[in-house]
Amino acid sequence: MDPTTPTPSADPPVAPPLPEVLLRPWPVIYVIASGWLVAAVLAFAVPALHDWRPVSVAGLGVGVVGTSIFLWQRSAVRRGARGAQRGLQ
Repeated sequence: MDPTTPTPSADPPVAPPLPEVLLRPWPVIYVIASGWLVAAVLAFAVPALHDWRPVSVAGLGVGVVGTSIFLWQRSAVRRGARGAQRGLQ
């Protein structure tokens, strides 16, 4: 047997835990929502950016839908629903 050939181990490697700051979803939601809000305000305030109006409104809409799903799943976890995702805080 070649000594450079890796041998499979019984235990798979374990990934290190994520830092606490990366586990908090609200800062990410605030930053992205603020970005889309600024884009929407600029699209409606600056005439040269009128082509961005549908994109910025769609971005705000997708953000509202995504945040709603996140809040719905989080409330299901807190209720103890069987089909709820785990790990949402």
